[in-house]
Amino acid sequence: MTSPDPKQLSQMATLFKLLGDEGRLKLVMACLDEPKPVCCLSTAADMSQSLTSHHLRSLRKARILKGTRSGKQMLYQPDDHHIRDLLQRMIEHVSEPEQCDD
Repeated sequence: MTSPDPKQLSQMATLFKLLGDEGRLKLVMACLDEPKPVCCLSTAADMSQSLTSHHLRSLRKARILKGTRSGKQMLYQPDDHHIRDLLQRMIEHVSEPEQCDD
């Protein structure tokens, strides 16, 4: 594995910080299978539409999610396959039984 340069390290830390918030993680997970509008995402994450929009701005800025206009609605989905892969690996990791190293 190659070591990230300082800028990449900072970007990685930002990604993990954003995904470290349970509400933002719920938003990302809610639109993995299909693009979703703000109203559906706010329901899935159990937060107000204004708070959802605030989080979506941060997730878009970090290139975790992207928005695509469909008529008057903005639909959100992962920015690329790397986000889906990262979350799938995380799910696999937390699903493994704990191992004792004794």
